[in-house]
Amino acid sequence: MIGKEKNYKGKTAILVDDDIDFIEIIKIYLESFGFSVVTASSFEEGEKLINEVTYDLAIFDLMMENADSGFVLSYSSKKKYPDIPVLILTNVVNETGLRFDTYKTEKNSWIKADSVLNKSIRIEQLRKEVDKVFA
Repeated sequence: MIGKEKNYKGKTAILVDDDIDFIEIIKIYLESFGFSVVTASSFEEGEKLINEVTYDLAIFDLMMENADSGFVLSYSSKKKYPDIPVLILTNVVNETGLRFDTYKTEKNSWIKADSVLNKSIRIEQLRKEVDKVFA
């Protein structure tokens, strides 16, 4: 698929995670797709980004200061910008065994993200998910 990949030049992504090393990795991935990336390393900073930055994609860690920080940020983002794609990256499956999916059924309609992904995501997987939410 090389040569046919979408370029996201001119688009901005916000990335919120309390793991600075993880932020740097995902930021490099997103920049290689063409995004300009604005980062935050806490829930509180993430709330400020949602309110102060114009963005085209949001990526949130699920568990930061609170176990549901990413869900709260996702809810806030979707409330303000319902059409902006939101991805949640998490290690919750590895840490708790809980799995989340975003299929729109009544039992999980409270998840206001377009996708919930494992943090061990490879660049190819992230590219596929980003392309899918912008399709």
